[in-house]
Amino acid sequence: MTAVAARPASAVLRRDRRRWAWGMAALVAVGWSLLAAVDGEVVNPAGSAQFGRFAAAALSPALDAAFLGVLGTAVLVTVAYAVLGTALALVLGAAGAVLVARTTWGRRRLGWAAARGVLAVPRGLHEAVWGLLLVNVLGLDPWVGVLAIGLPHGAVTAKVFADLLDEVPRGPYEALLAQGSGRAAAALYGLVPEATGGLLSYAFYRLECAVRSAVVLGLIGAGGLGYQLSLSFASLRWPEVWTAVYALALLCLAADVAGRAVRRRVAAAPRRRAGVLSRDPVLTAAVAAALAGVVWSWWFLALSPASLVSARTREQAGYVLGAAWPPAGDGDLLREVVRQSVVTVQTSVLAIAVATAGAVLVAGVAARPAGRSGPGRRVAGALVRAALLLLRAVPPPVWALVLLFVLLPGVLPGALALGVYTLGVLGRLAAEAVEEADARPRTALAALGARPSGGWLYGVAPQVSGPVLAFALYRWEVVVRDTLLVGLLGAGGLGALLASRLAAFDWAAVTTVLLATIALTLAVDLVSDRARCALR
Repeated sequence: MTAVAARPASAVLRRDRRRWAWGMAALVAVGWSLLAAVDGEVVNPAGSAQFGRFAAAALSPALDAAFLGVLGTAVLVTVAYAVLGTALALVLGAAGAVLVARTTWGRRRLGWAAARGVLAVPRGLHEAVWGLLLVNVLGLDPWVGVLAIGLPHGAVTAKVFADLLDEVPRGPYEALLAQGSGRAAAALYGLVPEATGGLLSYAFYRLECAVRSAVVLGLIGAGGLGYQLSLSFASLRWPEVWTAVYALALLCLAADVAGRAVRRRVAAAPRRRAGVLSRDPVLTAAVAAALAGVVWSWWFLALSPASLVSARTREQAGYVLGAAWPPAGDGDLLREVVRQSVVTVQTSVLAIAVATAGAVLVAGVAARPAGRSGPGRRVAGALVRAALLLLRAVPPPVWALVLLFVLLPGVLPGALALGVYTLGVLGRLAAEAVEEADARPRTALAALGARPSGGWLYGVAPQVSGPVLAFALYRWEVVVRDTLLVGLLGAGGLGALLASRLAAFDWAAVTTVLLATIALTLAVDLVSDRARCALR
């Protein structure tokens, strides 16, 4: 009897049930949101002519000396707000990072969770909401713009800094603990030096974000480029609007290029001279320029710490706090909060779906090719990258106002405005993921005779799908906060409800809406985190 050789078991591909469940849930959520967005009339035919005039003015921006002078001053105000807001965010973030890092708390998870929960309050509200609240306390003081950027950005920075501290080697930290140092001191001297590169890189990225936040605050009256943009828009001076948009795009481009240059220098291997680490002159100059910018910004805005503790400020803060607590809890308000929360979720889901689909379509073209490429490919890539820059340079409220020419108020214009803006951000992240993908699978497929489309579909797309979906889920958290911003303009959701209560100075109802916003943000953060875990 002959023995039969055992056959190796063939590999069987198994579906990940969690991923399929999350995928089906995402499709259901998008379909549900789309049905709500197109329920009833959505098109405003009467506004098509005005939209055409707005689009035509893109080719003839206002370039007269008087307007350019006003615009130049507005740019300086925006830069000053961004620099000081970032400086405050870094100070708060550095202090908060040590307090909320896992390393600091050790096994005391209850204290760590409570500290993280405290941070969720300031970062759960958009900068524009902070600006509207602070205006009622400080009036039209320059501190409004600085604090409105610094407080929420400081909470986000503390969370990111804490994560960076938790990921560095713990040898020096544990050595200091063994010598009797406290956890906070050991983290400050044993972990911070090890994480300096990542901290510096993120600090300059936060400056890029602060520039866009400063523009948004200008739209609500804080001054600067956003304020000038809103004035030109309100008076239907479309050439001036486009000049402000182009100036904003150049400002964002400058911040983006400078930030990326610093991050590349941080990521590069440290230089050594005679076996000793030497300072990078570019990074040293960048830090010195940032410090000089803080000093100049303080002088330019003429900030006075006395205004924060003046009698009027104390009196107004006491009045607002006294009127805002306890929150309103009547049934009609709570039902409206629930209804508008649903609208907010629908708007955010549809926005992130539009942005993700667009990012997938443009990522391959927007990515810089690793090898040689023809002039047509280079020109197309440059044009797509410029378009993405323009999309993310213009704040969502401006996109919402433009779309309201041709769309009726509701979920759709708010979702499309947020989707267009988020496409500018997500498209850039997706392009960077394509640039960092391993080129060997695509090269091997090309060597076997595959077409470029096949090489992209089977050699690149599987590698970048995970990072792009993770970026999309992270941006969903941000979009939920931005939904309040377009809601303030009448796009619906909790933002519209908040605007109506602020206009009536109903502070108890304002507190209820803000608490609902924070709770909704936390819920979305939780769902997004679970979904990202399923993708890993």
